[in-house]
Amino acid sequence: MHPIPRLRPMREHDIPAVLAVQSACYTELVPESADAFLTKLAASPGTCWVALGVRDRLLGYLVALPWRFDAPPALDLRDCRLPAEPDCLYLHDLAIAPHARGQGVADALVDAFVMCLRDLRLPRAALTAVQGSAAFWARHGFSPVDDGLLPAAKLASYGAGACYMTRPAKRPAARIAA
Repeated sequence: MHPIPRLRPMREHDIPAVLAVQSACYTELVPESADAFLTKLAASPGTCWVALGVRDRLLGYLVALPWRFDAPPALDLRDCRLPAEPDCLYLHDLAIAPHARGQGVADALVDAFVMCLRDLRLPRAALTAVQGSAAFWARHGFSPVDDGLLPAAKLASYGAGACYMTRPAKRPAARIAA
């Protein structure tokens, strides 16, 4: 049995460890830069978390932004300006260190995200599933958005096979064993 990871808000000094986890996880996309993470963290520090294990070793992270559903942010965004009237909490990035997978880290971070979504009283969450992760997100209550609602060009920076997904805020987080 693995201990439950400790979650806390992401801080600027976490970025090198976040970049290392990102590099280990994303093999089909060009990794985002430190500047991109810093601008997102500065824009919305209350919606970015890290999961820590023994001796505060970074196990994973989640970056989310209050955003507009019809215009997901591009990858490696260097100037993150939150919209005046967000209508979703956009889950921009979740990554779990390879050594920490299967220990409940992703579930803990997604649960924190869902609680934040409800606290912000936004009607829905959105994300762009990459690297074949749509089935994972479906287990957490997300479903693909009809292609007609979001032009493919808006997802171009996320690579081939990107899938835009959403879930209502009120839906309980559903986890179905794979």
